[in-house]
Parts: sequence; structure tokens; C-alpha cells
Amino acid sequence: MIVSYRHEDGTVDEVSTDDLSAIESSVIESATGLDWDDVDTALRHQQPTAMRAVLWVFRKRQQPTLRFTDFDLPGWKRRTKARLEYLEILDMAETLMKNPDTANGGVEQMAEFMRALAHDEADVDKAFSELAPKDPATATPQAPAPEESPDAASETSSTSTGL
Repeated sequence: MIVSYRHEDGTVDEVSTDDLSAIESSVIESATGLDWDDVDTALRHQQPTAMRAVLWVFRKRQQPTLRFTDFDLPGWKRRTKARLEYLEILDMAETLMKNPDTANGGVEQMAEFMRALAHDEADVDKAFSELAPKDPATATPQAPAPEESPDAASETSSTSTGL
């Protein structure tokens, strides 16, 4: 997830949870009282405590003594957001494509939802394009594996034994 906060002066702090260390992830779990899966869900739901905790951990890299209780995000509701990165979108798209319940229009509905949560909307189309079945007529054919003759196998065998 990409978590960003736009300051009053227009500058933006933008961080990726992919750049967290295991220790930093544990610190976020402790600060929020949530397991990582729940932190991830909270980020998808734009919950302020989860977004604040992620931004706080990154800020602690420059200000090691900064306490979570002292870290605030004024105007968080309109300035803070969490968005999906490409690999998260690809995972979601792959799950959707495997689910027979989402065939018949469900995929497009979910794609629209994913676009709304994507850091880059184009990543949604890229992911579905990557997962789309390839047209066999345009696919690059695989060269057939060379067949070994029985004589070639025995020559290899005698060569390898030194006879």
C-alpha cells in the first residue's frame, strides 16, 4: 500500500508498506493493536490510526524519539489516503479471474472498485491484461524438444563411462 499525507503547504509524504522492515511492521502492529492482516484491511478502509501508524514509523527514521501519541495528521480526512500498488492489484485480479462467481460482469465491477483504490489507475488495466488468456493464434509457439535416437543414448552412455 502507498500511504500519503498532503501537508498544508502542498508537500506530500508518500510511503510504501513494501519498504517497511519486519521490525517496523511489528511496531505498527503494537501501536495499532492489530495483526498485520488487520492493518492491511484497515489501510484499505482508510482508517486513520493505521494510516497514521505507517506514516509515523517512516517519520521515526528521521526522528527516532517521536512517540506515536505525539504524531498527528491535521486535516487527515481530506489529506491522507492509502492506495493499492501494482502487485496488490495483480494479486486481487488473479483471485477474481479464478473465481467463477465473478465471471459475467463481476470482474468489471470489481475492476472499477480497484481503480478507485489504486495509486495508479492504469495498473488495474495492466494487471487484467497480463492475466488475460493469450490468443493461441498469436502466441509464440514453443520449439519441440529434440528427440534422442536409441543410438545417441548409447553413445552418450559409452562416452560417459570412458569406453
